[in-house]
Amino acid sequence: MIFKAVNDGRPYPDHGRRSVGDWVDVPPRLVRLDELITTKSTLDLRVVLADDSTFYGDLFAHVVSWKGELYLEDGLHRALRAALAQRGYLHARILTLGAS
Repeated sequence: MIFKAVNDGRPYPDHGRRSVGDWVDVPPRLVRLDELITTKSTLDLRVVLADDSTFYGDLFAHVVSWKGELYLEDGLHRALRAALAQRGYLHARILTLGAS
């Protein structure tokens, strides 16, 4: 399995970060794909296969750490591309909410 689990929604409280600019103060680091729980259960293959899919967004995935779990909030397509390239890691900005 690529991910730890696949969810369809965010179990954690709203953190108020909406735009890419809201995430720039969170430094990126490596995270293992098999530690991530997705917050989306569907994807668009056109986005996965697009050459410029991160052109207008953050180069790093957005992950929320909550109650000891890592939730992939934004970057499902990047994570899947990493898995297809046989990379078990992804660079992500990890925002910690509450006590983990």
